[in-house]
Amino acid sequence: MVVRLICPDADQNKFIDEVVEQRQNGRNAKFFTKIKDDWKARVKAYLRENGDPAIIKPWQEALSHATTFKNLYLSPDENSVQHPVLTNLRSRELQLCPACGEDGTPNTLDHYLPKQTYPEFSITAHNLFPMCDICQGEKLTETVNSANERLFVHPYFDQFIEVQVLHLQIRPPYEAPENIQLTPDSGLDPAQSALVARHLVHLAIPKRYYHFFKDEYLRLLRLVRTMRQQDLNITTILEVFREKARDKSINSWGHIFYTGVLSNPGLMDYLKQGQLPEKL
Repeated sequence: MVVRLICPDADQNKFIDEVVEQRQNGRNAKFFTKIKDDWKARVKAYLRENGDPAIIKPWQEALSHATTFKNLYLSPDENSVQHPVLTNLRSRELQLCPACGEDGTPNTLDHYLPKQTYPEFSITAHNLFPMCDICQGEKLTETVNSANERLFVHPYFDQFIEVQVLHLQIRPPYEAPENIQLTPDSGLDPAQSALVARHLVHLAIPKRYYHFFKDEYLRLLRLVRTMRQQDLNITTILEVFREKARDKSINSWGHIFYTGVLSNPGLMDYLKQGQLPEKL
């Protein structure tokens, strides 16, 4: 349900130097000059630790001037250094949310480490990525749990999400499944599996996916009825659907769905020769 994104290509030291230089004629010139080196060190630590909030703790100097930092993101001048960076991140080329995998163009940018708690990363490109409104509403400013474990997969740094990270289990009755389950894929190591599980829960993905599943499964049964009537190869056609969904992402909702269907021998047997519901 998460999509790996290409890490932004940005020289953060040069970027901060240019941002500070543009502030020299403003009322916060002395502040930015004073904290420039520490700001660079903070961003360097972010990149070194892959943005992990279990390691990177809030910076009191930034929190004391939170509005000053956040305004760089919220009110960038068109000629500002950060404006083209933010514009590029908002390019809206994606056709699904990187955080959950649901179809649709994400409407806004998310701060992996929230700007309310980490204002110094408000315009750090590696801390920003597109996210759908629903995911943002679930994520809010959460970062770690009570055990100081990070809650969310990072789309730039967590390379393991280049493979399918979730498995869909569909249990009978196959004419109207009442019990499905999304679980971390068995190929993940324990730490990766635990992170994916936390990510699922804290973005409320299982509940959201179930609504998608009900509609998609009913559509599948209708298609299977047509395939049978035309004596088509059900497995081959579903494999084509799966590959089409994979074009978006191996962790898109559609790819997870068709992989779950094709990997279920009992369900595939039902689709090929079971008694389909009369009303679909």
